[in-house]
Amino acid sequence: MSILELSHVNKSFGTNKVIDDLSFSVPEHSIFGFIGQNGAGKTTTMKMILGLLKPDSGQITVHKQLVSFGQNSTNQYIGYLPDVPSFYDFMTSAEYLTMCGQITGMTNAQIKKRSAELLRLVGLEQSRQYIRGFSRGMKQRLGIAQALLNSPKLLICDEPTSALDPAGRKEILDILCSVKEHTTVLFSTHILSDVERICDRIALLHNGRLSLNGTLEEIKSMKKGGRIEVEFCNAKDAEAFMLLYPDSIHTNETTLQLLSKGEHSMAEIMTQLSHNSLSLRRLEKLEPHLEDLFLEVTAK
Repeated sequence: MSILELSHVNKSFGTNKVIDDLSFSVPEHSIFGFIGQNGAGKTTTMKMILGLLKPDSGQITVHKQLVSFGQNSTNQYIGYLPDVPSFYDFMTSAEYLTMCGQITGMTNAQIKKRSAELLRLVGLEQSRQYIRGFSRGMKQRLGIAQALLNSPKLLICDEPTSALDPAGRKEILDILCSVKEHTTVLFSTHILSDVERICDRIALLHNGRLSLNGTLEEIKSMKKGGRIEVEFCNAKDAEAFMLLYPDSIHTNETTLQLLSKGEHSMAEIMTQLSHNSLSLRRLEKLEPHLEDLFLEVTAK
């Protein structure tokens, strides 16, 4: 079952068409990566899903209910984390979640139980300091806790790992993976390694249109060939290999890469290495990277 569906959605601002016939669906209990260049239309799409912008045409459904601009009844199923969440800095984490729970009509018992669960989940259960003293990573983790407070069926995160160091990024990604059992996650990002690490499905938006959509394996299989990496025991043999394969590229003094040209490329290379008595340390066929596909699409 799909928790989110977009069907032939279009959106323009004046003469600038930002979203062009966009259709995709997000399965329940999946982590869905929404990627694209700056200006591709990701944030505009998320605002339409939240009912904050009105599509020019097409329709969006959340939990099989039609999203209506300004009515926002479907937002009862959604938790949202903006790219730069704002808080009342004079509050603690627990006080902030208590206020959010009261606004949404939760009982005091529900707020207390859910807040304790979520603060433990995001690693802030021991924090007694005011939010004004939080690091960027701590604020992102509190933002996730707030977005999950009402146990949403869909969690939307806009650039949740932007401006975080590697440790902070890992913390956020681990949290998103841990909530997958209970909610569906849709997040936009420019960090493609994060997408490869945790996403079940991916959609690539380019110039307002959907260029790629599917599982990571399906999308990688669209790229023909791949690369072969050859590592030698010494630089002399690496240079000799370069003469045999002029299209190969040095990645360091003793290692080269070249495009795979068919099923028998590995066998052909092994034959050439043997015939020329080149000292091989490693021969490996590399899978296509999401970055390769991203650059290939966005360069068109």
